[in-house]
Amino acid sequence: MDRPDGRTEGAGPFITRVTWRLAEGGSAVWESRAARKRGALTLRPAATGATETVRSADDAVLRRLGRLNLVAAVAFTVGGALFAAGAAVAQTGSGTPTQIASVYFAGGLFFTTGGYASLLQAVNAPRRGGAVEPLVARRWRWWSYEPLRIDWLSTFLLFVGTLVFGINLLDSFLQGLSAQQVNRLIWTPDLVGCLLFLASGHLALVEVCHGRPRLRPHDLGWWIVAVNQLGSVLFLVSALAAFTRPETDSLVNVDVANWGTFAGALCFSAGGVAQLFERP
Repeated sequence: MDRPDGRTEGAGPFITRVTWRLAEGGSAVWESRAARKRGALTLRPAATGATETVRSADDAVLRRLGRLNLVAAVAFTVGGALFAAGAAVAQTGSGTPTQIASVYFAGGLFFTTGGYASLLQAVNAPRRGGAVEPLVARRWRWWSYEPLRIDWLSTFLLFVGTLVFGINLLDSFLQGLSAQQVNRLIWTPDLVGCLLFLASGHLALVEVCHGRPRLRPHDLGWWIVAVNQLGSVLFLVSALAAFTRPETDSLVNVDVANWGTFAGALCFSAGGVAQLFERP
């Protein structure tokens, strides 16, 4: 891992922001999320206090980042809407179990697409050079292993979470399961997926806050991450309420399970819409 010459911020082994003092005054700032999402460095002149965003990556890289961002944003928007629709149908009892499972499964495909597009954006993000050097773009890759990069780890956990949810959604088509089988095949992957989403969201908050999570209401990236993390919390509440009691073959609380999924899904859909505006 490269060692920058400027002042660094982050948490643990993760570097999320680097600030260089410029010889002519002012500073140049690299931020992990800004570089990944917009391919940008920020120059802050000392004299006027104005902020000028410099797109240091070339046009081809910016187009690539923009396409990945669009795919992820649309996928989470549609996936969240389908999950909300599935929860609404389940709560009102207006569809069969197979129909409900089909709506959820379609939503899960979109979530997985969004998760992988987010991971690709981290894998192919331009890397920092120096205070005024261009961000360095590498050749296109479909995969990498970089656990000491917070953006990679966050998006990787998110993607794995969507795959685990896929196991839960596939198993939901099974019929005639006992309570123990439902909890093992459907509920357990659901819970694990929720925990992975929460871990991913926490790292994303650390990334945008450059350390301990805190309020940053003027930062669009913070709002996207915070809304998605709220959705992850609601998904977890829903999963806990969806545990099947072996002695009664009934859920702990079916209303909480459905409404938690509905509200959490809308959070991810809203985050996807907001992400459309966080682009190069």
